[in-house]
Amino acid sequence: MDYTKQFLNYLKYEMGLSDHTIKNYSIDLREFIEFTNNKNIKKINIDDIRSFLKQLYTLKYSTRSISRKISSLKSYFNYLESEEIIKNNQASLISNPKIEKSLPNYLNYKDLEKLLNAPDLTKKQGIKDALILEMLYSSGLRVSELVNIKLKDINFNEKKILILGKGNKERYVYYGNPCEKLLNMYLEKFKPKEYLFINNKNNKINERTIRKIVSDMAKKAEVPVHVTPHTLRHTYATHMLNEGADLKSVGDLLGHENLSTTQIYTHVSNERLRNVFLKAHPRAKKN
Repeated sequence: MDYTKQFLNYLKYEMGLSDHTIKNYSIDLREFIEFTNNKNIKKINIDDIRSFLKQLYTLKYSTRSISRKISSLKSYFNYLESEEIIKNNQASLISNPKIEKSLPNYLNYKDLEKLLNAPDLTKKQGIKDALILEMLYSSGLRVSELVNIKLKDINFNEKKILILGKGNKERYVYYGNPCEKLLNMYLEKFKPKEYLFINNKNNKINERTIRKIVSDMAKKAEVPVHVTPHTLRHTYATHMLNEGADLKSVGDLLGHENLSTTQIYTHVSNERLRNVFLKAHPRAKKN
């Protein structure tokens, strides 16, 4: 029996994880299975897992990549144990390497404006590109959440959208006047029937297309940093905190389950304040 496929289906249909996340799980598990020469999963032992990890270190995988692969293996073996496919969960004996938290990549206000103004609103595609950028920033959405927005999820009067996030948890996000203007322009031009964002064949747009649009617009705007949809989510959170929003509210709007996940953004704000101090205070300036 293909337990891997069974596990991936579980992640998709029961856990509600995005296609992008499931693809990463699939890659990680395939690498491990190939390393063990398709050894019977019930006979996998701790030495097999340690040998696999040793190879990753030898190949100079980053600590973050190794940690992700360990997490994938742990989730897989936890699933096998819960389904009583295996009795001894060998992956539970492995610890994730400590990862130094890096500050999330975000855009300053100047670069953000350049990006948001990059699409050509005189063209149909430009209106779609502009709405995608504006909605990612205005609402702090994950790309998987953006592509799954349906027209019925949008409350046009209150300018809010019902989002189905990770783990099938619902929350509302909000958008402002610039987004509302673009949304109305988009609906008039594209006339979607079910999903908000559609491709040229009137089918739901995919995540890869969204990522390409964001990347292309960033290059057009000559933004000096690498920009992804998640960059705009980071930017949303950082700007909200900079403008005085409280941590709990930002976490709720982002769909974070734990406040600790949101706290990384306070480091961004603190770093900004530190730089202001170093540049402005007479006793902090370098001679």
